[in-house]
Amino acid sequence: MDCKHLFISILITITSICSYPRSYAQENLIPLPIKMELGKGKLKLHKGIIVQNNNPSLQSEYQLATNILADWKIEEKAWIKNQYLPILKLKLLSDHPTTTHDESYHLKIDDKGIFITAHSRAGLFYGLQTLRQFSIQKKMLSFCDINDAPAFSWRSFLVDVGRNYQPLELLKEQIDIMARYKLNVLHFHFTEDIAWRLASKKYPGLTDPSNMTRGTGAHYSEQDFKELIAYCKARHILLLPEIDMPGHSEAFKRYFGVGMQSDSGLYYIKELLKEFSQTYQDLPYLHIGGDEVKISNQNFMPEITRYVEGLGYKTIGWDPGSNLMSQTIRQLWMGGPQAIQEGGEFVYIDSKHLYINHMDPLETVTTLFHRKLGEQDKSNKNLIGATLCAWPDRAVAKPEDMFYQNAVYPSILTFAERIWRGGGQSGWICNIVDENTNAYQEFKNFENRLLHHKHQYFSNKPFPYVKQTGLKWDLIGPFQNGGNLTQSFDIEQQPCTKGLAVAKKMEGGTIILRHWWADVITGAIKNPQQNTTWYARTKIWSNKNQHKLFWIGFNNLSRSYASNTPKLNTWDNLDSKVWVNHQVIAPPLWNHAGAKGHLEIPLTDEGYTYRKPMKILLKKGWNEVLIKLPVRDFKGEDWQNPIKWMFTFIPIN
Repeated sequence: MDCKHLFISILITITSICSYPRSYAQENLIPLPIKMELGKGKLKLHKGIIVQNNNPSLQSEYQLATNILADWKIEEKAWIKNQYLPILKLKLLSDHPTTTHDESYHLKIDDKGIFITAHSRAGLFYGLQTLRQFSIQKKMLSFCDINDAPAFSWRSFLVDVGRNYQPLELLKEQIDIMARYKLNVLHFHFTEDIAWRLASKKYPGLTDPSNMTRGTGAHYSEQDFKELIAYCKARHILLLPEIDMPGHSEAFKRYFGVGMQSDSGLYYIKELLKEFSQTYQDLPYLHIGGDEVKISNQNFMPEITRYVEGLGYKTIGWDPGSNLMSQTIRQLWMGGPQAIQEGGEFVYIDSKHLYINHMDPLETVTTLFHRKLGEQDKSNKNLIGATLCAWPDRAVAKPEDMFYQNAVYPSILTFAERIWRGGGQSGWICNIVDENTNAYQEFKNFENRLLHHKHQYFSNKPFPYVKQTGLKWDLIGPFQNGGNLTQSFDIEQQPCTKGLAVAKKMEGGTIILRHWWADVITGAIKNPQQNTTWYARTKIWSNKNQHKLFWIGFNNLSRSYASNTPKLNTWDNLDSKVWVNHQVIAPPLWNHAGAKGHLEIPLTDEGYTYRKPMKILLKKGWNEVLIKLPVRDFKGEDWQNPIKWMFTFIPIN
């Protein structure tokens, strides 16, 4: 079968690949409510609406409602007798809302107005966040009836400001986005080997520039931290501070001259913990770290745990890690998929394979959408939720670079959808699933909603994601290359020749043949072999002769490794190649071609989302794309440069 017939059913135009849905926002909510019925009628707001604010305890919620109406340009009217206007009303179903953690809400829009009821202020807040995503057409809102509640109570996002400082305003922007998408915990990692970034009155030298190895001097004052706590609280977000002990503490050791596990170190860290508890109030949890450290003092963590609990905190620690006590909540971060069953004394937060710094940006959305958190559909008494983590270990030239190198905002939205709704697929998935499955249809629907939000709310923010569904590939191979990565095969001259057997059909902008964590993540090739070459081919339609921009990339590694830059005139160290209409697409002129990786040297153009897109000339009609993917072995040059056998090729706006 020739290429003409192969691709006749998958006509893909540049405009359709880069388009986004234009349907009503009510059909594009994120997270999608658990139960939603859209009515046929519309609430008419031409003459305004009466905000029935008769509960003094809900002033902040009513202010949010007023802000939404102002954004819609709907006039708020005062009540006048015999004046029949729609009303907006918020109602608490409990006289003691602070005693319940119920985050459910009911949102109803009918001809009488807008009504949100909940058992807690958080529930009302989330109902309003859903409402603010509605589109209003000609000052009319579609009728709806929504009953919604989260599958998991702990819905967290971690920022690592210990390694790379983030300004307060940038943190607030992320908190605002978390709140809009119903995440409720900000995990704040501010102590590291690189720097201790929270001011101490007793030990001011901890944040002195001389005690930091990166971002020297950048830290948060007491006022900054109090402002951050209050900013979170106003948005129903719990701030979880992490003071990492006894590992990740070289900044502590540089200043005090002793390690935390020594007698003197234990004294100093207790003094810091006491000062912290006396300075910052209303923080019920403290993360005590405990990972990636050799425990020389077996008494350290139990003693610290008891001390922290004596200060009034519930403790959380990393697992695997140090000798945590049984009452400490365990945050999972290493190992493969494992179901957290009900039973036993331990309580868990899942962060396994939730580190976005380890994922290709397009892979991030695919992975997070399919992820079954804790391998459970919803929380149980031993699994309270999950934390999405951003660990940009490598230095960045400026804080905004982290958002282009990592798909932070696409990740938050995708994670918010999954953790609110629950469900997902067992095991860890890195590629778009087969189109004949329900999971594919769900992903396609979510991607449409995600792109709607990108264009509606993130037009002026870094949002490295484009439409992947609809871009289909034939994988052809394996061809035995005998360890010679430069060896050519006939397909390079005639990519659409008859007789070439298609081994696998895939879909998406990023295709991972073999993951660097192949023991726990299955790639596109069922049984990948060393010393082989594979090819991927597709066709793209263009309505005219024109230049178009593309993201192209290979071996997209973690931003936590000191990975090398490709050598000059190469895409990667595997001799991967790209042809469009039989013309070789030359790789970028790398800023640091062939440079040895170093964590203190910022990335500048090594990834496709933070360098200039490739401009490619397309002819009118079908354009043939062929990608060559050779591999010798799967070991990699060293542990900092593993082999992630993959490619990215996709048109962008």
